[in-house]
Amino acid sequence: MTNVSLVTTFILTGLPHAPELDTLLFGIFLVIYVLTVVGNLLILLVITVDPHLHTPMYYFLTNLSFIDMWFSTVTVPKMLTTLISPGSRTISFHNCVAQFYCFHFLGSTECFLYTIMSYDRYLAISYPLRYASMMRRRTCTLLATTTWLSGSLHSAVQTTLTFRLPYCGPRRIQHYFCDAPPILKLACADTSAIEMVILVNVGVVASGCFLLIVLSYVSIVRSILKIHTSEGRCRAFQTCASHSTVVLCFFGPGVFIYLRPGSKDTVDGIVAVFYTVLTPLLNPVVYTLRNKEFKKALLKLKSESVFTQSK
Repeated sequence: MTNVSLVTTFILTGLPHAPELDTLLFGIFLVIYVLTVVGNLLILLVITVDPHLHTPMYYFLTNLSFIDMWFSTVTVPKMLTTLISPGSRTISFHNCVAQFYCFHFLGSTECFLYTIMSYDRYLAISYPLRYASMMRRRTCTLLATTTWLSGSLHSAVQTTLTFRLPYCGPRRIQHYFCDAPPILKLACADTSAIEMVILVNVGVVASGCFLLIVLSYVSIVRSILKIHTSEGRCRAFQTCASHSTVVLCFFGPGVFIYLRPGSKDTVDGIVAVFYTVLTPLLNPVVYTLRNKEFKKALLKLKSESVFTQSK
């Protein structure tokens, strides 16, 4: 990537809010961030140590938890420092590039992973007898690896298109992290072609993944309706409801920001909080507190820990 920019640093304006709310917002987002990291680490620990959870669904869930933990870490700590220290709003050009790449890398990988997880649920519900043979360990590894590689490629394209432009001032990014819409407004060159390419790039990925997820769930609902017992239908619906809830919370704000004409910095900053701060916290809650297998494994781990300490 050729850097012809005269700008060496950017200034993040942060979330739009009244200055007297700095301490309150810092406390709220700090608690959410700590819960996010601890919750996702707990998921990784429980699934790793309990052999009963070494199944395709939980394998993909470990990938999701790992992504969410770092997805939140890419943006939230910087946002917290800007809330308590106005002087920390500055971010170097290269750090901005790194944050931009990591954000889109993890975000697009999560987008692909949701698609794989919906396909996994489709196979589990529609073909329960053949599921084990269709989703072998090697298949799961291949699918997960593909999502990471695809996310890396997608992010590389986004980053290259954005930062190949010249930036010679102003340098105030109307956001709390480095993202395409507010950064492109600072370029001292025509960005219409780049914006169109990014729009198409994001649109193909987001709409393609969402369409595949919808098709998977249409097939899942058809399979669920064929289940004879009401208990079986209820259990299947509950399993899918958690996934669909998180998917809507993730795709909805992203589509609103990247795929609508025009951009309003204040609105975009507030909406971005949903998928950068809240969704990474929502995943551990939805996938664990409503999951009997995971709660059983968690209680088992807790009892073993207590027993070990009492020795």
